[in-house]
Amino acid sequence: MSTGAENDTGQPLVQHLTELRDRLLRSILVILIFAVPLMAFANDIYTFVAEPLTRYLPEGSSMIATEVASTFLAPFKLVMVASICLAMPFMLQQIWGFVAPGMYKHEKRVALPLLVSSIVLFYAGLAFAYYAVFPLVFGFFSSVAPVGVAYTPDISRFLDTALKLFMAFGVAFEIPIATVLLIWSGAVERDSLREKRPYVIVGCFVVAMLLTPPDIFSQCLLAVPMWLLFEAGIFFSRFLGTRETEDGQ
Repeated sequence: MSTGAENDTGQPLVQHLTELRDRLLRSILVILIFAVPLMAFANDIYTFVAEPLTRYLPEGSSMIATEVASTFLAPFKLVMVASICLAMPFMLQQIWGFVAPGMYKHEKRVALPLLVSSIVLFYAGLAFAYYAVFPLVFGFFSSVAPVGVAYTPDISRFLDTALKLFMAFGVAFEIPIATVLLIWSGAVERDSLREKRPYVIVGCFVVAMLLTPPDIFSQCLLAVPMWLLFEAGIFFSRFLGTRETEDGQ
């Protein structure tokens, strides 16, 4: 037979799990709401994403499909990723709705602007990758093809590279948010991060080397913004106090 104490501790847990399930289902539903109509434009979306590459293909050349189903699977995969990106504000709003009731008022005052900023920065990272990085990277690869070698990229391999770059720059543009949160939470001190600047710069180039294709252009185009965004995070953190200071007020 259950005791009253067991009910008191068990019921909130069940409610939290039920709320989490409902919010996950809503997020999946919103992704599908975006994906279903976008499927009608899957090839157009793929053509748009591939344009920074196709403009540099040699005259008379084109992309190829080396697998039987890749002409369907590549655009389908891109549509699903695009749907997730479009649904990102709603998904983050669901996360905020789940965690906000357990936060103090001063924590909400800091967390909400950071949440909104993270969405804007993520989209800014995607735009920077498409408009600044793609033309340089794919133009470089097209220009260095040896004589007698036909440069005809596979559509699936191109998409994998493009999505890797999109995610790398989208996440990299979240560095100011991570920096501000670390300083505000008291996990690190602002002066301590400044002292570690040389290590951070080296780390940015190491991460860029691992996440980007093996060319100096894309590596620098990721590493330098990562460092500048780190500096921006340190700069904007000075306008916030620390969590310990606010808790003590």
